[in-house]
Amino acid sequence: MNMNKLLMRLTKPTLFTNMPVTCEDRDLPGDLFCRLMKEDPSTVKGAEALMLGEMLTLPQNFGNIFLGETFSSYISVHNDSSQVVKDILVKADLQTSSQRLNLSASNNAVTELKPESCVDDVIHHEVKEIGTHILVCAVSYTTQAGEKLYFRKFFKFQVLKPLDVKTKFYNAEVCLFLSTDEVFLEAQIQNITTSSMFMEKVSLEPSMMYNVAELNTVETEDEGTSTFGKMSYLQPMDTRQYLYCLKPKPEFAEKAGIIKGVTVIGKLDIVWKTNLGERGRLQTSQLQRMAPGYGDVRLSLEMIPDTVNLEEPFDITCKITNCSERTMDLVLEMCNTCSIHWCGVSGRQLGKVSPSASLALPLKLLSSVQGLQSISGLRLTDTFLKRTYEYDDVAQVCVVCPYMSRES
Repeated sequence: MNMNKLLMRLTKPTLFTNMPVTCEDRDLPGDLFCRLMKEDPSTVKGAEALMLGEMLTLPQNFGNIFLGETFSSYISVHNDSSQVVKDILVKADLQTSSQRLNLSASNNAVTELKPESCVDDVIHHEVKEIGTHILVCAVSYTTQAGEKLYFRKFFKFQVLKPLDVKTKFYNAEVCLFLSTDEVFLEAQIQNITTSSMFMEKVSLEPSMMYNVAELNTVETEDEGTSTFGKMSYLQPMDTRQYLYCLKPKPEFAEKAGIIKGVTVIGKLDIVWKTNLGERGRLQTSQLQRMAPGYGDVRLSLEMIPDTVNLEEPFDITCKITNCSERTMDLVLEMCNTCSIHWCGVSGRQLGKVSPSASLALPLKLLSSVQGLQSISGLRLTDTFLKRTYEYDDVAQVCVVCPYMSRES
């Protein structure tokens, strides 16, 4: 009993290319090459010397399969014998390095198959793993004599990596203690295939604690314009850099202990098209970063003026956050420097601060020196552990003399 199986990968055709051969009129062939190219049906009329033709060509081999693309294949089982066979069951499995997937559209057997007839099936699978893949096609059937037969065929192919993605994280910190909790993500995407790509979408899906803002457009009067221009093509081996800003959601921004422990930022979603519209999509795994360490107690500035007058008191508002897992009893000490002088009582009790809780602290101070001055000299002591935390250079303020005219 002769049963034949055919497997063909379904891909988009490509534009036919030819190799134009030309010569000068005084050369021996004369206008022979020119006439042959004009008679060639694959050339563009009026531009015969152009390599790109007007015809489409079907793929001549299995071709490359890239991660994120959809693998499509046509399977045909043909009855080459002169007898009718029964109970034909065609099964297609895809074996990867980690799992075995059933790709058959239907698991129902065909009742009978007459001579010179065939059973057809089309399978689709979105490729999510790189490396070696084996397509296992199995056929079972019953002959007229009641004999049950079975055969398999294996088709091996490699799945390649289309893009190289590298990420960098930047914390939006003014200094060690003054921070906005914003995180900037720089994503470098390189096309490592041999063909051009149209980048349809590159977006960041943030984790539940963050809101994201894309910084890849330039705002104009009418609408935003992409920083990469109108034609979003990525040539082979070219690299693009995408920038995103993540900011904690309000319900999490007040809980410093939760934000401190966050390492998961989100994942990138990349969609592209190649050749005649073949689409591919990649989603990275959850991107992680090393959370900045603020120690047990974090001090940040909620309000501070840009410019103040010489020897005149001004107000600032500090925010003290307990980043530890224990309750702290804090005492505030204010130490004067050569230029900064604190107004108020030093050594006052701030009370108990629970884990992840915050305390707003208004303070008054003045500067005795003109110019750009650093605010320093704050000390917090935990009376439970007798541990002191020092905060210097937490911010800078411009000090000007109100009695000196701008012209002088």
